[in-house]
Amino acid sequence: QVQLVESGGGLVQAGGSLRLSCAASGGTFSTYTMAWFRRAPGKEREFVAAISRSGISTYYADSVKGRFTISRDNAKRTVYLQMNSLKPEETAVYCCAARRRGEYVTDDVLYDYWGQGTQVTVSS
Repeated sequence: QVQLVESGGGLVQAGGSLRLSCAASGGTFSTYTMAWFRRAPGKEREFVAAISRSGISTYYADSVKGRFTISRDNAKRTVYLQMNSLKPEETAVYCCAARRRGEYVTDDVLYDYWGQGTQVTVSS
């Protein structure tokens, strides 16, 4: 069984930065497509970014392109999300997800494992 544990959330002012981490245990991390999603209060969970197994290919929601960077370290079994120029409307619980088979998708139902999430609050 794969367990994912996020960290790095917190309170930041608009325009600030945060770096989220997601550490995996169990399973074969290097074989999973990894992604970050977020859920804002009263909204549906939405795709943020994904990264291929090797880390060579990355994918972003249009709303975060140029500001967020996803990366992974397979030796450390960890995926990261560097978030810059944060906006108040990006206040949400950020969760990482792992997909055992297939390439990245934006549909959250196609991911197999989820972390509990870390709260990110952006003040105006």
